[in-house]
Amino acid sequence: MARIKRGIVSRRKHKKLLDTTKGYRGTKSKLIRVAHEAALHAGAYAYHGRKLKKRDFRALWITRISEATKAQGISYSVFIHNLKKANVKLDRKILSDLVLHDPQTFTHIVEKTKQA
Repeated sequence: MARIKRGIVSRRKHKKLLDTTKGYRGTKSKLIRVAHEAALHAGAYAYHGRKLKKRDFRALWITRISEATKAQGISYSVFIHNLKKANVKLDRKILSDLVLHDPQTFTHIVEKTKQA
């Protein structure tokens, strides 16, 4: 069998890896083996971070709605329970947006759920 020289393929692969780890501190951006490990860890942290972002935003929405409902004289949990009873199909993201940008509509929704 003929001998296969991988110089070009390896160089391209290593260059691509070092481009992704550009800006990392110390040998993590210089040495191939260490850079490969750093890139794998960075990918894992990025994946986990995307999951945490969803959790953080949901917590923010709940906090906003909770403060707005307290101002209306009703607790958050009672408000959400009454929403379900009144069959209002608005999620927390939309309710939070209403609190910020259209407080009159949110007040109207709270009044409607108080009656339910």
